Amino acid sequence: MENTRSYCRKSKDVSLQELRDMLAEFARVRGWEQYHSPRNLLLALVGEVGELSEIFQWKGEVARGLPNWTSDDKEHLEEELSDVLLYLIQLADVCGLDLGQAALSKIVKNAQKYPVASPPTNPAYH
Repeated sequence: MENTRSYCRKSKDVSLQELRDMLAEFARVRGWEQYHSPRNLLLALVGEVGELSEIFQWKGEVARGLPNWTSDDKEHLEEELSDVLLYLIQLADVCGLDLGQAALSKIVKNAQKYPVASPPTNPAYH
């Protein structure tokens, strides 16, 4: 598990379960589990969302695909997005929740709440 190459495999098919297991092992071998309470993970997640927000703070509207961003800017964004995702997965895990299943259920609920025939609404308010 400590081999960094095993962490950095190039695959678009990594599952939330795989990430959850890798994160749990990463924390276990370092003795960090004792610090990974739901509260602590939530606060870490909020901090990472703040760091993610800083990237966009003064950029105004940003085009899809980030065509005007440098590769360094995109790499920084990837890192912050990953931090948010990884803390979210850990939080769900320590709360005993299946995040993948919860997300699928939420998509179904949203489809029922916002059927295609309804007039467009702002999706941020659900």
